[in-house]
Amino acid sequence: MKLKFLLPLLLFIVLVVFLAIGLNRDPQEVPSPLINKPAPAFEIPQLSDANQSFSPASMKGQVWILNVWASWCVACREEHPVLVELAKSKVAPIIGLDYKDKREDALAMLAMQGNPYLLSAFDSNGRVGIDYGVYGVPETYVIDKAGVIRFKHIGPITMNILNQKIYPLISELSKS
Repeated sequence: MKLKFLLPLLLFIVLVVFLAIGLNRDPQEVPSPLINKPAPAFEIPQLSDANQSFSPASMKGQVWILNVWASWCVACREEHPVLVELAKSKVAPIIGLDYKDKREDALAMLAMQGNPYLLSAFDSNGRVGIDYGVYGVPETYVIDKAGVIRFKHIGPITMNILNQKIYPLISELSKS
């Protein structure tokens, strides 16, 4: 008889524990299976010149940032001034990955708001984004000299994230 009441109580307690754990997690920090793994390889056209291509292999030997963005993304427009500041600091090159966008819209946005990117690769069909596990734009990755992803941030980069996470990580990675 006691077992009839004890089992639902135990199930309820387990559910409350899982709910409490879930509520205490930061939704910006979604664990990525790509952290500490080589960045997926690709070669796609550049945004500004479809006759030129970009591949992460060309960045080997330097710490760099991959920022997934789109002109239609409101949050990308919010983070854009932070990326412009990051580019001015010259701590690491920023490569853009223009995700599921129209080339003319993306170029117009960069012309109007400034271009923080060394270059942008044009992922018109989202294939590269899928390989990187993109949930939505913007997303930012820090990739080390060996081409290994060391950090992923989902959502807009803020000055706080830049100062507390990205700058220290780039400094550490640049030393090795």
